[in-house]
Amino acid sequence: MKNKANISDSSIESAGLPKDYKQAVSELIWNGYDAKATKIDIRFESNEVDHITKLVIADNGEGIEFENLSQTFGKFLDSVKRNSFQRSSYNRGKKGKGRFAFSTFAGKATWHTVYKKDNKFLEYDIVISKTKKDEFEDQNKKVSKSKQTGTEVILEQLFEVTAYSFSNQEFKDYLAKEFGWFLFLNKDAGYTLEINGEPIEYDYLIPDNDKKELIIKDEEQKEHKFLITYLRWSHSIGDKYYYYFLNQEKREVAKKLTSYNNNAIDFHHSVFIESDFFNAFELSSDESERNDLFSGNKNNKLFKALMNDLNEYLFRKQKDFIRGNAAEELVQRFEAKGVFPKFANNKYDLERKKDLINVVKELYCVQPKVFKGLRAEQEKTFLGFLNLLLDTDERENILEIVEGIVQLSKEERSELVSVLRKSSFSKILATIKLIENRAKVVALLKTLVFELKKFTTERNHIQKAIEESYWLFGEQYHLASADQNFQQLLGEYLHIIDDVKEPQKLKSYDWKKRPDIFMCRKRNIPDTHDSEYELEENIMVELKRPTVTIGKEQFRQIDDYLDFIMKEEQFNSQTRRWKFYVISNKVDDYIEKQYEAFKDKGKRFLVHQAGKYEIYAMTWDDLFRTFEIKHSYLLEKLEFDKNAIKEELQLKGVKLDVASSNGVTKQIIDISEK
Repeated sequence: MKNKANISDSSIESAGLPKDYKQAVSELIWNGYDAKATKIDIRFESNEVDHITKLVIADNGEGIEFENLSQTFGKFLDSVKRNSFQRSSYNRGKKGKGRFAFSTFAGKATWHTVYKKDNKFLEYDIVISKTKKDEFEDQNKKVSKSKQTGTEVILEQLFEVTAYSFSNQEFKDYLAKEFGWFLFLNKDAGYTLEINGEPIEYDYLIPDNDKKELIIKDEEQKEHKFLITYLRWSHSIGDKYYYYFLNQEKREVAKKLTSYNNNAIDFHHSVFIESDFFNAFELSSDESERNDLFSGNKNNKLFKALMNDLNEYLFRKQKDFIRGNAAEELVQRFEAKGVFPKFANNKYDLERKKDLINVVKELYCVQPKVFKGLRAEQEKTFLGFLNLLLDTDERENILEIVEGIVQLSKEERSELVSVLRKSSFSKILATIKLIENRAKVVALLKTLVFELKKFTTERNHIQKAIEESYWLFGEQYHLASADQNFQQLLGEYLHIIDDVKEPQKLKSYDWKKRPDIFMCRKRNIPDTHDSEYELEENIMVELKRPTVTIGKEQFRQIDDYLDFIMKEEQFNSQTRRWKFYVISNKVDDYIEKQYEAFKDKGKRFLVHQAGKYEIYAMTWDDLFRTFEIKHSYLLEKLEFDKNAIKEELQLKGVKLDVASSNGVTKQIIDISEK
């Protein structure tokens, strides 16, 4: 039987039908969920050239009652179910025309539907043609053999689509963005959307989610429960971000913009609020009415409390996102662009860099707009300026600078003040701890080389301790090797300096020699002889047990290392500078004469110099005094008690034996690892 809709075919065309096949399929899927379907399957078969003759969209919903056909297919831009699910794609809220969406890519649509009436399952077909959309024909009404309600929308006479149109990743991504939120909210109820039996994946679009329950009292002190579902999307799924208010059936009755629609970060989010409290609200097809649902309502007090809780909840989620994701990505981007100030690779400078990064992250968290729209040179200038302020007592002036760029709320201002004070205190504590630990290491080393010198050896004690404490020779060095032969040493060295990963072969027969400690400096220093060049500085250290006096024999050993370096072609560049140290408790007359011979060079402890090669002889006391002189001010302020270390050792039962040397060495290593 042919039936006539309440509108002409041309009026349907001009009413704004879907623009493409993806939107059209989406409309037909939503119609299935409106009919209380929990499972929808898009089915098709293709031949060897990817052609398909029909597309089927099958659901397990309630079906379409024949008795109500004139109220469903006979009406346009209207619906029996005004509380149908809100579409998240084009032209939201316009119901009653979804059935005509097929005409975007099909010439004919057939709805084969099974419904239940008076405990009987009945079925029939509804047919609409693209050329006569204002007519629909019902056919084949009969008692169904099926014992399951549902509807199959069969689309035929397809055009401008192939099997690939419905199997490619772009189409799947579109469905995931369109229905992901809905499937997520209903996953406990087993809702699915499939293509040829394969469920659409949407989890990849939701890297973070959370659920929370709120209980709020109305003016009559009656409690109302609200289930909050927060979804953070991996990328934008629309042009704006909303709070969506849903009734008990998860149908939208209102929406409200969140506060994060104009921020400078990729905080893509949706918040859904479900409650039976909204059951009494009827969805308006007017967008402005839905947005203004809360205005002038007798439950203003409840809504105000609800919105306060929601805004605070989302504020925390945004801050968590920035700290955990966006701020880290910002820092990585700055690192990759090279806009951070340069820091030496030592513990103190690493603490300074850490302090700067923490402030950048927290500043970004408080107000991301501070970093928005800056060019690379501006970023570099801003970060350099921040770093200068952090190194002075003027760090809290950062607040005034930021307020000159963007307007801060009272809460943001308070949070930034807290961040600056916290990072300042944290940096002070870290620096104090660093100096304290180093002072302890020096005190323990003194115990090793003075009081336990008879039991302290090079390999088992001193070398292990210095491996962890090579800052004694300078903050700027990298430890390249310890107690390794020159073959291994070269591999480590070239890896640090030139990032060479392949093993290197040495030609010299002396490659088996094993310097105790070898350190190199990757950061170059100016060449005083030629301003066009920079020099790379390296250190090699020979440690002698405390009972050995440094004399000609020990000097010759270091001189041999120097000769080896000079002859080896992979070490001997004119742009590399080398310093060799030999250290023990005493020096003999030969070394004293060498000091005298090279004193005109103005370098203390120098015993030999040949071009870019220098040899230094030091006692342990020289090394310790150098540390104490450099840090005397801080050590005095810290009131570091040198006797406390001795007392601690005595309490631990340290005696004058090898076991005690082992114990002290372990303590040094443990402190250095903190």
